[in-house]
Amino acid sequence: MALTKTERRTRIRRRIRKNISGTASIPRLAVFRSNKQIYAQAVDDKSGNTLLAVSSLNKDIVEKKNISKTEQSKLVGKLFAEEAKKKGITSVVFDRGGYLYHGRIKELADAAREGGLKF
Repeated sequence: MALTKTERRTRIRRRIRKNISGTASIPRLAVFRSNKQIYAQAVDDKSGNTLLAVSSLNKDIVEKKNISKTEQSKLVGKLFAEEAKKKGITSVVFDRGGYLYHGRIKELADAAREGGLKF
């Protein structure tokens, strides 16, 4: 019997998460994508803390009207890189959360790299 879309994503997500983990010096950049929004977090898995969180619901991004979801993702990636630099985070481990590295996920990652993050 075929897997549903969410079951498939959960299976891929578990496979990714058993191999990567974030620390205080190199946190995990976890990405969650809903139908309308995109969220990015810097997570320290050893202590279980979220060091930084940015989403497309931030005031700077919401104010921009009539932008596509991929443009939103670019802005989230840039904003994440800026905030991470302020907190002293220079490199991260990328966790795509079971999503394909394509479209909005790729745009967020590329914008974060352009902003100065290394992963």
